[in-house]
Amino acid sequence: MSRGFTADDVSAQTGRTFLVTGANAGIGFEVSKILAARGGHVILGCRDADKAEGAMNRIRVDVPAAELSFQPLDLADLDQVRDAAKAVLAGPRIDVLVNNAGVMIPPKTLTKQGYELQFGVNHLGTFAFTGLVHPHVDDRIVITSSIAHKGGEIDFSDLSASRSYHNWQRYQTSKLANLLHMFELDRRLSAAGRATQAIGCHPGVALTELTRHLPLPLRTMTPLAAPFFNSAAQGAWPTLQAATGARVQGGDYLGPQGLGEISGRSGPARATRTARDPKLARELWVRSVELTGVDPGL
Repeated sequence: MSRGFTADDVSAQTGRTFLVTGANAGIGFEVSKILAARGGHVILGCRDADKAEGAMNRIRVDVPAAELSFQPLDLADLDQVRDAAKAVLAGPRIDVLVNNAGVMIPPKTLTKQGYELQFGVNHLGTFAFTGLVHPHVDDRIVITSSIAHKGGEIDFSDLSASRSYHNWQRYQTSKLANLLHMFELDRRLSAAGRATQAIGCHPGVALTELTRHLPLPLRTMTPLAAPFFNSAAQGAWPTLQAATGARVQGGDYLGPQGLGEISGRSGPARATRTARDPKLARELWVRSVELTGVDPGL
């Protein structure tokens, strides 16, 4: 029986190029640091240039020879997503795209194009960016979900949360959408005869800056619960396995192996029947094309 995957299992990545979204903090930062330490060229896709520069400087403290670059990317603005994709397509080919960026349980907020922020960033922004750059990706496309997807439902009649908004329910919806997207993307890549594969992952419960919108009492208790959760570095293990694991195949879904998939080493994770529903995935794909104006051509 496998002992599970950790950062120590990431093999040499010299000569390979990775684009990691949301790379300036949390899991994205930890993923970028390990990939750079293994010799990969890491492109940090971030909203804020100063934060990206700070992240690159922090990585170079531990990895002085790190090969790093910055790509401006704001998934809350589809116009900016198009600009970022255009820049990526004009650059070196990508071996692995790691869709890590996301938001979690904010107050009700809309994207520039008027979509509820969590669905707009976590799914629509990721769908659009992936849909535009996938022809430039040679090996793997990683899409990050969450154990929260298990409670998710997609109400196609109220994707902008105009009728109701509950931040946790909308987060669950966005994470369900991520998994539906991943499975459908992998099916379509395979049907198109592409060698590129889509792989899903989730970090369990990791203590990152995403928890900043938790209610104050829960944020106060977080340090007490820390021993039961993953650190950001541990939460990065499923993403690293999805991006580099030798035995990983398209359509795999990876996460922590501890109780409830909350913490521990990485390995196979459980996706709900709803997340694996090809009819629902096709419907979401069609609606996502309509909402973003991006047709991946698959």
